[in-house]
Amino acid sequence: MPCVQIYTNVCLDGVDTDSIFSDATKIVSQIIGRPEQFVMVILKGSVSISFEKNKEPAAFAEIIAMGGITSEVKKKLIFQLGTILLEKLSIPRTRFFVKVFDTTMATKYSRL
Repeated sequence: MPCVQIYTNVCLDGVDTDSIFSDATKIVSQIIGRPEQFVMVILKGSVSISFEKNKEPAAFAEIIAMGGITSEVKKKLIFQLGTILLEKLSIPRTRFFVKVFDTTMATKYSRL
């Protein structure tokens, strides 16, 4: 079950967040290869974020998935989520940071 958490300092009052949820769900499902009904998207606005010593529009996202994450998948996810944030919230790609975590990699190297 992929989960995408997006935090931004942009106020989401009056923003069509439904389109952000649906677009993010669709691209994560397509890129990772999981059904849309298993994709969780969390969107939090008005978060205190300072980046490059200023508080201009910025975002942080964390993508957690159980498998399906390769280097190419990471690149596609970052690009597509960056496109959504640019188009929907006017957040430049240079002010968007993504953390991608594949939970199956943690167990692969675990000694438990």
